[in-house]
Amino acid sequence: MTIDDLALYLQLSKSSLYKLAQEGKVPGQKVGRHWRFKRDTIDRWLDHGKGRSA
Repeated sequence: MTIDDLALYLQLSKSSLYKLAQEGKVPGQKVGRHWRFKRDTIDRWLDHGKGRSA
């Protein structure tokens, strides 16, 4: 997925996703100048975080 795809999927702004990706808070990798994300990895990341908030 591209950053545009992920922004739609998570309903977040691209600028927020860029910041999260650069800080390593969202799983992804940079290919050249572009960020790429795997949907299954994002889904696992989301499931993993469900139990963290009170």
